[in-house]
Amino acid sequence: MSEIKEAGVSYETVGAEYFEKRGLKRYAGVFSLWALGVGAVISGQFSGWNLGMGTGGWGGMFVATLIITVMYLGLTFSIAEMAAAQPHTGGAYSFARAAMGPWGGFITGLCENVEYVLTAAVVCFFIGTYLSAIFGTPPEFQPVYWIGAYLIFVGVNVAGVALSFQVTVGVTLLALASLVVFWASALPHADFFKYAMNVGPGGTELPNGHGPFLPAGVGGALAQLPFAVWLFLAIEQLPLAAEESHTPQRDLPKGILAGIFTLIISALLVLWLNSAIAPGTFQLAKSGQPILDGFAALYGGGLAKVLSAVAVAGLVASFHAVIFAYGRQVYSLSRAGYFPRALSVTHGARKTPDIALFAGSLIGLLVMLAVWFALGSEKGSAAIGGTLLNMAVFGAMFSYVMQGLSFILLRRKLPDLERPYRSPLGVAGAAATVVISIVTILYQLKDPIYRTGVLGVAIWFAVGALYFALQGRHRLVLSPEEEFALGKGKSGYKAH
Repeated sequence: MSEIKEAGVSYETVGAEYFEKRGLKRYAGVFSLWALGVGAVISGQFSGWNLGMGTGGWGGMFVATLIITVMYLGLTFSIAEMAAAQPHTGGAYSFARAAMGPWGGFITGLCENVEYVLTAAVVCFFIGTYLSAIFGTPPEFQPVYWIGAYLIFVGVNVAGVALSFQVTVGVTLLALASLVVFWASALPHADFFKYAMNVGPGGTELPNGHGPFLPAGVGGALAQLPFAVWLFLAIEQLPLAAEESHTPQRDLPKGILAGIFTLIISALLVLWLNSAIAPGTFQLAKSGQPILDGFAALYGGGLAKVLSAVAVAGLVASFHAVIFAYGRQVYSLSRAGYFPRALSVTHGARKTPDIALFAGSLIGLLVMLAVWFALGSEKGSAAIGGTLLNMAVFGAMFSYVMQGLSFILLRRKLPDLERPYRSPLGVAGAAATVVISIVTILYQLKDPIYRTGVLGVAIWFAVGALYFALQGRHRLVLSPEEEFALGKGKSGYKAH
């Protein structure tokens, strides 16, 4: 094979059969993309967002949510523009590759790899937590739920893109319906000042509520930024569906923006109503299943379990959608040669990235099982629900910094690039995303528990970077993302 050398990397030319073995099928329209984006995130409104309120209180979480909402608006408008201009499966990696070169693209790809693989694992853990509460199974039974969930939903993703999107639409609508039932049920019983405002200074419980808006001050609000991220985490995965969308230049921006505005409304309603009923903010901050606790307070044990069984759809929607995401993310980096090429071979008939799906799932499941059996059920639960969650958030924040910078650099370096959609927030929106992401990372680093997660991400990065430095950078392929970055594609700009 002949080679092309560029910026410290080498490209091997491959024949048409290389890409024939790595084909995808187009299926998705705007509605399917909206469901994929909302579905990927919706579990974060069922579990995880509430875990920081014990100190910072409801007001702190509300302030953190508003700040994170600004960050995600800047991010989604930016990626809507970049995805329409670069409709490739690589998503964030392809944006950074075009803006910052091979190493920038690879590091951004690694960030998303950490995020999606571990997000799926954490959501799977919360599925097990809900099912354990519903069926009354002992903690030791949790790994059975995890293995079963991976087997079922990896199987659905492998079975075909049409089935995958159909399941996504179904479970996302069911998840939203269960939230609507919860909101309608909670509204008549809401006593905001008694229940939502029942955290006092120092993290004390106020039985009669009416506590301060910011019991830990502004610092307590900022400390909740990593938890507020869980309300929107993974909406940015939508560009990964570009090569499975019929008209990505038109549909991706519509799907991304419809998704984020749906999620903003849903997040604010969950934050308000889940906290404004019994057991209240103080107890909610310790819960692994806040919606289940809310249903139990409203309806008692029996009916609450029935309603919460429906509510598991929210977790299932995200689990299924994030499996889709890391399958395409591993596939795109592998197709371009950054990861071992064998991972990008697709199923001969179904044209789904089955090997990438199996590889990402195996890593996520093995990490969970290793933590669980090494630490035991109690400490293992805390580590998966805390440390792994924060590893996923850290990977996401780092990728947001890189995507925001990519947007700014592409606007400056390629002003004449054809952009079917342009962000109304422009460079200012991308800059806000970068700044808030960095602040969130800094608050993660201040907490010893979060630092453990960051160390885990550093190890993940070190292994990936070592592979790329020694092997991957010498075996890159002119995939669509790489052709665009080198000016060899049909995207309308030439390399300088």
